[in-house]
This record gives sequence, C-alpha cells and structure tokens, in this order.
Amino acid sequence: MYVYLNGAEDSLVLARLQQIFGISTISLAVKVEQDIDKMVRVAVALMKREATCTFKVVTRRADKTFPWVTDQINRALGEAILMNTQHTVDVHHPNIKVLVEVRPGEVYITVNTVQGAHGFPVGIQGKALLLLSGGIDSPVAAYLSNKRGIELECIHFQSPPYTSQAALNKVLDLARKLSAGQSEIRVHMINFTDLQLQINHYIPEGYRITIMRRMMIRIADELAKKRRCKALVTGECVGQVASQTLDSLQVISDVSILPILRPLVMFDKNDIIAIAEKIGTYEISIRPYEDCCTVFTPINPVTRPAIYKAESFEKAFDFAPYVIECVEKSQTVFVKYNEKRAEDTLF
Repeated sequence: MYVYLNGAEDSLVLARLQQIFGISTISLAVKVEQDIDKMVRVAVALMKREATCTFKVVTRRADKTFPWVTDQINRALGEAILMNTQHTVDVHHPNIKVLVEVRPGEVYITVNTVQGAHGFPVGIQGKALLLLSGGIDSPVAAYLSNKRGIELECIHFQSPPYTSQAALNKVLDLARKLSAGQSEIRVHMINFTDLQLQINHYIPEGYRITIMRRMMIRIADELAKKRRCKALVTGECVGQVASQTLDSLQVISDVSILPILRPLVMFDKNDIIAIAEKIGTYEISIRPYEDCCTVFTPINPVTRPAIYKAESFEKAFDFAPYVIECVEKSQTVFVKYNEKRAEDTLF
C-alpha cells in the first residue's frame, strides 16, 4: 500500500501509522523516474541524512523492461553512496538496507523501514464489549484485543456520589488513549449505585465482590446483545485478587451467555505494567481516584466461592429490575482520537 504524504510531516505520519494494527512495517520512500542517474542522486541524498553506519543496496526489479538488471542497480547505487558519504558496506548484517523497487514507469527508494503495530486490522474479528475500569489491567486488555482484530465498545460502572467526576474523567482519558487503535470508541456509563447498595444490604460480606461481579456481567451481557457484540472482554488475571481465583472466575462467568475473553489471564503484573507504560495508559491508570469496585471492597472477600451459594444469596432480593434499569438508563460517551474531553459527545 502506498500513501502519498503530499507535504505532511513524515515523522507525525509515521508515529500515527505505528499505532494502527494490521501494519507490519512502514517505509518512508521517495518516488523517482526510471532513470539511473536520478535514482543514484536520490539514494545518496537519503543516505546523507542518516548517521554513519553500514548499508546494503537491495533491488526488486518488478519491471523487467527496465534496461538495468538488479546487480547493476545495486552496484551503481552502492558505489555512489560509498564515494559521497562515510557509510561502509556490509552485505551480511547491514544497519540500513537501501531498498529499490522498480515498478512500471516508476521507482521507489527507501532507507528507513520501521516496525508497525502488527496484529490484525481492527474490526475483522467483529465487535466485543470491554469492561473498562480505571485500573491498569483493562486498558491493556483492550490494546491486546484490538491487536487481534477485535473492535471494542466499553462499559464503565460508576457509583455516584461514592465515585467522583475525576474518576470518570480518568476513564474517558483512558478511552481516548485506547481509541488510537480504532480512531473512536463508545463508552457506556452505568449508574451502579442503587444495585450496589442493595448488594451491600442483602449479601453477606464475603460474597459481595462475587455477587457484584456477577451483576456487572449480567448488565454487560444485556448491553452487549443490544450493541451486537459477540463477546465480553475483561482485564482479569488468574490469582491477582480475590475475585480472580479460578473458583471466582467460574462463579462469575456462570451468569454470562456470551463468551468472556480475558487477554491477561496468565500475565504477570510486571508484564501488564510494561505494556501499560508502552501504550501510554499507565500514568492515567494510577491517578488516585477510586472506582466502584474499590469503594465498597469488603475486608475478607471469599476466594473460593461456590455457584450454589452465590445463587442462594441472590434470592435475598429481586435484582432483575435493577439490572434492567442499569441497561436502560445507561449513558454513552462517544470518544474520538486526539480530541479534548470537552468535545466528547454524550447521548
């Protein structure tokens, strides 16, 4: 694929393209006529911009009508670069490969190939709904999901007045970072306060986190079906907290009809943090604003819950109307890449 810059700043274009999944490598190229003298001048000019290093000329001659064969092109450009710069030749392990691509009517020359984001183009696997908290893990799960070609919408649970506007702003800033992979992203905000208060009132302390997570999955499941999402995505990691033991994950997953994808399920925390720093979400995630999961955290949550106990405790109150209300009264913010928070669209 060829993208003409038309005078745009190449460093800015490169930086943006490196965030787009499905691109393996990116090369800044100069297009010249099929004229060996012009090809030599361009190659020398490009190499003069590079710090002194080793190089090798590699030609692909797709247009066999061009009178110069591959070896002749390699030698002509290589000799000119040696004579006019301080660079030296290394045909086995060069620092720079001067790539020459001879196509019908034109030649492309590049000396700067950079790695892209790799993965699959976002959307080719369909759409999923991400449970986005303000923590470190879920944004990384979003990044890895995008990399596998999954388009995302987000659902965020808030509990005003126990959670603040600053906490919500943090989540929207995370969403803005994540939108780099798909240009724009929807964040569905759920007012979880009434249901969470019911859980705190009726459910024994040890099971509150488990029941809370089951309710979140129920709500996310309903919203995902409305939004035609094929799966849920979470940032859960085995053994990281009480609600992420194998027993807990089994009990929590039991209420979902849709598959639950957990990209970080076997990751070490340090590995997750390293990715968060790489994608620019870490500094946002560590802002000291609590979300609804931390506000009502019990002192001694159960780490090995049982499905039959969770189902028994849930019979203490009629939670179905609260789940429906959470879905029906959700608000959606449409976050676009590189736009300020004030420009987020609420509907």
